[in-house]
Amino acid sequence: MEASQELHLPNYMKDDNTSQETNNLISSLPADKDFMGYSLYNYKGCWYYPNTLQAVLDVQDNFRPQKNDIILASLPKGGTTWLKSFVFAIVHREKYRENPQIIHPLLSQNPHDLVPFLEIELYASSHTPDLAKFPSPMIFSTHMHLNALHEATTKSSSSPCKIVYVCRGLKDTFVSGWHYKNMLHRTKMDQASFELMFDGYCRGVTLYGPYWEHMLSYWNGSLEDRENVLFMRYEEIIEEPLIQVKRLAEFLNCPFTEEEEESGSAEEILNLCSLRNLSNLEINKKGTTRIGIDSNVFFRKGEVGDWKNHLTPQMAKRIDEVVEVKLRGSGLIFQ
Repeated sequence: MEASQELHLPNYMKDDNTSQETNNLISSLPADKDFMGYSLYNYKGCWYYPNTLQAVLDVQDNFRPQKNDIILASLPKGGTTWLKSFVFAIVHREKYRENPQIIHPLLSQNPHDLVPFLEIELYASSHTPDLAKFPSPMIFSTHMHLNALHEATTKSSSSPCKIVYVCRGLKDTFVSGWHYKNMLHRTKMDQASFELMFDGYCRGVTLYGPYWEHMLSYWNGSLEDRENVLFMRYEEIIEEPLIQVKRLAEFLNCPFTEEEEESGSAEEILNLCSLRNLSNLEINKKGTTRIGIDSNVFFRKGEVGDWKNHLTPQMAKRIDEVVEVKLRGSGLIFQ
């Protein structure tokens, strides 16, 4: 698929919001193309589209999180929507439990509008967005590598904020990303495009890639700073949701009380944030997010192992071999 083909493009894939200084930087960077023919540039080991790189640089220059802020990190299609729902529901549960007459925001708004992306939304529209309008504690999300994010967070004068990373098996992440691309661009791509995207994925040439380096940055960060960086696995949330939701609440310093345990507060959050419930809400079936992406794009199966329905044994073997080599010795293992 050629870049000249008419497609619906989100702003982060474009090149119309870069400063002259960033254009000069881009001209000096290693370049490649994604499977659709759009240019990607490698900055400090990570691939970006021009507008995304500009926003990342603005985050690094201007974002200074406060101690109580929470940052949710993930790979694209790696469990982002689900993590946003869980954290928002956990952190704000007291407010909506004490005011049952208030409709819970997750029932009327897409999770991505409740927990905005730093570089895809906030800093994509302004070099210095007004962050004070968000309720405290402020919850943000990002697809940036931890190393890139640290260029902003380590400059903050306050204590470190909490960072939660969700990691999903790369084969399922790829397949989910493929379906997302088709829905995002409002087209049905052919098998040749599927194979081109797969090749770029295995070479690490994809937005925010290489993905194994992305995972390793947060894995190592969680080992070095367990108090402030939590590494979660998507598959474990699927297998033992109650345990993982309680673990998440503990990390965020808002554990479930004995009274909440008895009343089933955690189970209520699981029901509210279940993929079946969220995907069936009218706002997530027909709505549009603030960044102009249809809400239904963010919901599909959410299953573990769906890659078996799309990847050939040879493709699966290629990804497994790349991951095994890249993660060797790190302690991070995928079954």
